Amino acid sequence: MTDENPFAPPTPRAAVPSANEPKTPAAAPRPEPTPDPDPETGPPAEGPVGQRTAQLPTSGYLTTLPAPPPAGSETPRAYTPHPAPHVPGSHATQPASRSRRGGIGARAVSGVVLLGLLAGAGGGVAAFGLLDGQDAVRPADAALPRPAGGADPVQRPEGSVAAIAAAALPSVVSIEVRARQGVATGSGMILKADGYILTNNHVVAEAASGADVTVTFSDGHEQPAELVGATPDYDLAVIRVEEKGLEPLVLGDSDDVVVGDAVLAVGSPLGLEATVTTGIVSALHRPVKAGEAAEAAFIDAIQTDAAINPGNSGGPLVNSAGEVIGINSAIAQGPGTAAATGNIGLGFAIPSNQARHTAEQLIETGTATFPIIGVLLDPSYQGEGVQVSQEAQQGTPAVTPGGPADQAGIEAGDVILSIDGRPVSVADELIVAIRAKAPGEPVTLNVRSGGDERDVRVVLEEQSSGQ
Repeated sequence: MTDENPFAPPTPRAAVPSANEPKTPAAAPRPEPTPDPDPETGPPAEGPVGQRTAQLPTSGYLTTLPAPPPAGSETPRAYTPHPAPHVPGSHATQPASRSRRGGIGARAVSGVVLLGLLAGAGGGVAAFGLLDGQDAVRPADAALPRPAGGADPVQRPEGSVAAIAAAALPSVVSIEVRARQGVATGSGMILKADGYILTNNHVVAEAASGADVTVTFSDGHEQPAELVGATPDYDLAVIRVEEKGLEPLVLGDSDDVVVGDAVLAVGSPLGLEATVTTGIVSALHRPVKAGEAAEAAFIDAIQTDAAINPGNSGGPLVNSAGEVIGINSAIAQGPGTAAATGNIGLGFAIPSNQARHTAEQLIETGTATFPIIGVLLDPSYQGEGVQVSQEAQQGTPAVTPGGPADQAGIEAGDVILSIDGRPVSVADELIVAIRAKAPGEPVTLNVRSGGDERDVRVVLEEQSSGQ
């Protein structure tokens, strides 16, 4: 008979004593030693060569015995184990052989089950008797220590990580965008009580093409959202849900941030909602160029070692006062890594002052602007500072006629060494330093023309996002 259960041992035959045989013989004749099945797993189950299968427990034969076949039928065995010695009181007996009448009778099945139950009960009684005889090795009391009654609860003072997290989490949301290409997820923070939410442009970029946006709040309820406005130049976007009475987070002053400040990153990394990680501000004014070249965002970023992972994008970076000092937007990846794989201790956030200015523009007009000085920069230049291109590029002049730089006397081939006393050595540094300002704001550039250096005052001009 072939066992229908490939994970069970071969079907055993019940050891049914005869009427004249005592139910518990004093000793059984010891057969010749022969290889027998593993007492724990039984003989190997039928299956593909080399395939391992898990073994179910052998104590419950109700789950391993098949129903008896009809009388007179013969089922060829694929495997016939060597007979095992009969041990009185044991679950496993000699392997069942084919019955001359074609199957195992119902009494034999009942005998196997009953014998298993009786053997289990007998073994349990014997085990307790053995332990009762060894009081010296039994613990007198198994109860583990408990906290003292009336002890004061753990105190979490104002300003602790737990207190800051408890205050921030209700105002942080998870965002899901469903488009034809797939599903994108990210984070966001409540800006206003009447449903405005700030996030990254790259989180909700597909919403501009009609993708569905769903916001999940900290209490688990969901709301559809619509895109209010977005700018790829700063990688910021505002969406809105039809809900009132929300609790907004406060945008702090990112100009007051210093290296070493303690911070919390809050969001939904890898889809794990309401996650909080801690760290410090590890650097300031880090030039970060994020996104594809056609829609790259230039960020004068706050750098942190608080763990930021895919899905944290758009969530807040919070200081010890519970104020938002940045919007988590990007993470660094090792050399040769094509896509974001996870945190390596270098995360970047858009400063809150930039986020505030851009969010206000998006809410009021649906678009945002950024400042320019009106020059093209030469990315191949390797010397000190940043060089203005020496010739036009794709029909665009190196210095925009009538633009801020032209009016300040900057010419093609000049080298810009610093902006407001802050040295610059690559083009991205100058770009993010300018974009951290507001249109109409003046800046001082240190410029070298030939062998001469001079300071020039330039009033930044406004350009709409996407132009």
